[in-house]
Amino acid sequence: MKRLLDLLIAVPATVLSAPLILVCCVLIRLESRGSPIFRQTRAGLHGEPFEIYKLRTMVQGAQQLGAGDAISGADDFRLTRCGRWLRRYSLDELPNLWNVLRGEMSIVGPRPTLPSQVAQYTEHQRIRLEVPPGITGWAQINGRASLTWPERIELDIYYVQHRSLALDLAILARTFAILGNGEDLYHEGEGGGWVNPS
Repeated sequence: MKRLLDLLIAVPATVLSAPLILVCCVLIRLESRGSPIFRQTRAGLHGEPFEIYKLRTMVQGAQQLGAGDAISGADDFRLTRCGRWLRRYSLDELPNLWNVLRGEMSIVGPRPTLPSQVAQYTEHQRIRLEVPPGITGWAQINGRASLTWPERIELDIYYVQHRSLALDLAILARTFAILGNGEDLYHEGEGGGWVNPS
């Protein structure tokens, strides 16, 4: 049922968002050189690595500048003007839909993190890896990046232990409400979260 829900949402969403992604790619490329699509290795189901796709919001080579892969707040000098706008409306996450179609991600689940973070998980925290990572999740609608990293992991573990179709639908409804209010679902605040340069 979860995979069916993923495809029912991801297939039409991918088609409908394609023109918008194309426009965003052009704007990104006009402002800064380099590929408009950002790729990075993340930890997926059971910690297996996969390559995530996002719209690039920082200057080319941002990982070699400033804080590297560390937290990037709204005042990060590596962010482009277009990138700030993309993050403001969470449009940089749209290519995540490609990962859903490939079966590497789900629409709802814990956000995928870096393998280096997963290597530091306790046995309890590894429960977070028992489901595919998602575009949106329980932690995203309950504080997002304003939470400390341990708090986010605990919320994700709650989701894993209580996951159901009803909970997924509730998370989706809350996600759309947050985005509809113009709130940043992924990058707001710094807290203890880890926001990668993308």
